[in-house]
Amino acid sequence: MRDAETARPEPNSSSGRIEDSTPGRTLEVLLVFLRLGLTSFGGPVAHLAYFREAFVERRGWLSERAYADLVALCQFLPGPASSQVGMALGLQRAGFRGMFAAWAAFTLPSAVLLVAAAQGVALAGDLSEAGWVSGLKAAAVAVVAHAVLGMARAHAPDPRRATIAATGMILVLLIPHPAVQVGVIVLAGLAGLLLLPDDESPAGVEDAFTVRIRRRVAVAALTGFGLLLVGLPALAAALAGTVAGPAATLVDLFYRAGALVFGGGHVVLPLLQGETVGTGLVDQEVFLAGYGAAQAVPGPLFTVSSFLGASATSGPSGVLGATIALLAIFLPAGLLVVGTLPFWEALRGAPRVRRALRGVNAGVVGLLAAALYTPVFTAGVLDPGTGALVVAVAGFVALSAWRAPAWAVVLAAGLLGWAVL
Repeated sequence: MRDAETARPEPNSSSGRIEDSTPGRTLEVLLVFLRLGLTSFGGPVAHLAYFREAFVERRGWLSERAYADLVALCQFLPGPASSQVGMALGLQRAGFRGMFAAWAAFTLPSAVLLVAAAQGVALAGDLSEAGWVSGLKAAAVAVVAHAVLGMARAHAPDPRRATIAATGMILVLLIPHPAVQVGVIVLAGLAGLLLLPDDESPAGVEDAFTVRIRRRVAVAALTGFGLLLVGLPALAAALAGTVAGPAATLVDLFYRAGALVFGGGHVVLPLLQGETVGTGLVDQEVFLAGYGAAQAVPGPLFTVSSFLGASATSGPSGVLGATIALLAIFLPAGLLVVGTLPFWEALRGAPRVRRALRGVNAGVVGLLAAALYTPVFTAGVLDPGTGALVVAVAGFVALSAWRAPAWAVVLAAGLLGWAVL
């Protein structure tokens, strides 16, 4: 049975309000996200499942509905959705220090590993067939399946919303393109607006994801996002041929990648390949090596930027290049989280918005279900074979029946994979 002290929400914590930003709160956020950063394998969909298990089920930091609303918002935004959800969770728990702590703890473990790989410190070679990696992929199947089941019960419990979810899943599987994912979210919101009745239990304080950010701060963040998107290319062009030119080009390249990509994760790779390989910043073999290494480490796939920055053949490289690339690609995500949350709070309570949001939440269930099949199930179970299926089923039972924490399931699956796969 789940530990009562762990599961019990703290007073007013489920509302998502920033109660304080004391060092204790910041340290709490740092430690929780560091554990997630060290164990969250499986890509952005799996990360959202890990977050739900950690913050909704085990700690009660926010309600199921508030979490679904936050995920829905981040699905609309460009950039890495799972990292944006993590930033928002840190923000509501411990203010801006908590937001930075959440991002750093979740991101830096994989970034450090990828820089080490780029520098040749990690000499393990091709890890794609390693048994422990297969075990971790199987664990991601269990975690995502558990999350899809829980979210389906909460957000697609009736025939209309179940149909929205199933339709979204079918569309994404039939037409596997990033634009289709965004289209499914939009169509699901429209279907919710037109087909769903008004919510019989409208969102209360306990269901609102609320943060205390002044409107002028939000406007400044959105303004900064737009000015950097427009101004960085001009700055890089103006500094071309100077000592600072290569650094400005690196910042511009990775900022645009983080600001213009919807769907996150694997979707950013074609853009990065064109901007890095196409411009001669890295060669094709290095890019593919970075992509392979990114599959074998926990945390967000956007940290592949640190590998590419460290491997740059011109301008800043090594640790400096990795730092520039990493900060630049995640900066748009942070600015958008700060800039949109206050306006989201004002909109989400309107009846029409609530209907659309319920449709969007059902659409998100469909997206997660599609991702559960591919790439999570196909890569985590079908490729390694029946042994991985056994690990995935055991992990699912541990999560759903025994209430085991996700991090323990991940570690156990890695050990089992190392021993038997």
